Amino acid sequence: MKTIAHALAATCLTLATSVALAGPYPDKPIRMVVPFPPGGTTDLLGRVLATRLSETLGQQVVVDNRPGAGGTIGSDLVAKSPADGYTLMFGTVGTQSINATLYKKLPFDPQKDFSPVALFAGVPNILVVNPNVPARNVRELVSYAKANPGKLNMGSAGNGTTNHLSGELFKSMAGVQVVHVPYKGSGPAMADLLANQVQLMFDNLPGSLPHVKAGRLRALAVTSATRSPALPDVPTMAEAGIAGYEADVWFGVVGPRGLPPEVSSRLSQEITRIAQDKAMRDKLVQAGAAPLTSTPEQFSVLIRRDTDKWAKLVQASGASVD
Repeated sequence: MKTIAHALAATCLTLATSVALAGPYPDKPIRMVVPFPPGGTTDLLGRVLATRLSETLGQQVVVDNRPGAGGTIGSDLVAKSPADGYTLMFGTVGTQSINATLYKKLPFDPQKDFSPVALFAGVPNILVVNPNVPARNVRELVSYAKANPGKLNMGSAGNGTTNHLSGELFKSMAGVQVVHVPYKGSGPAMADLLANQVQLMFDNLPGSLPHVKAGRLRALAVTSATRSPALPDVPTMAEAGIAGYEADVWFGVVGPRGLPPEVSSRLSQEITRIAQDKAMRDKLVQAGAAPLTSTPEQFSVLIRRDTDKWAKLVQASGASVD
């Protein structure tokens, strides 16, 4: 009996020591996967959040860019990572909602294989053209595209991204033929747009805003239902003549399925505090984004709702990805 008692005591001591050594979350650096390359809006906003999280959590949050296949390569990596809170993803409406409809065969389930943590920001897309394009508004662009079918090239961050779908919706609703040129992220697409290798793009507003203000790109319209405070003189697509057009984009943090509730709660609270901070709110608005907040449960509801919403948009636009 003494032997059993001693063994139990030793086991309890070992467990207690393990718990003590584990400490409160986080006790080591966190990897935040950005499933797109550097230079685009997802990368920009992800790095802004990672920097502040590093300060508030007391552990470095390292951005790890894993681009490709409309965000599915990075998403797959995170979906298959340990659900311990040390591998997260800065996801988008594309990775969490749109890809479920666009891709016939995904190595993961966008809804079931992730733990939603918190929303962080929302942005409209903006229709921008290279200044060499002879169009100063959407109506002129539509007229030029109809007169020159297939002559204009439209860049995007990749097949199935919100850039792509916003453009496909425009093509469908305006009845124009432009050539879609997918890239591995907004950064490379933007570089070619500035060089006039492609002539137009539906870019996330923060990525295009500096170029619009510098006169390197011409802004024709935003895809949201209301104008952006960052560019109040730029009309919405509906105001510009494409009645009923609307497409918004959100960004937030998710983890692998089975993320411990205490970890999810801690991260959600910190991200919400960061998004509500006045200095951060001002920074996001100046960049063309709007701060968003949510609980993990609210974020989950949004993902399910937008999966249905964008499925209809995908079908209406005729967009598809093999």
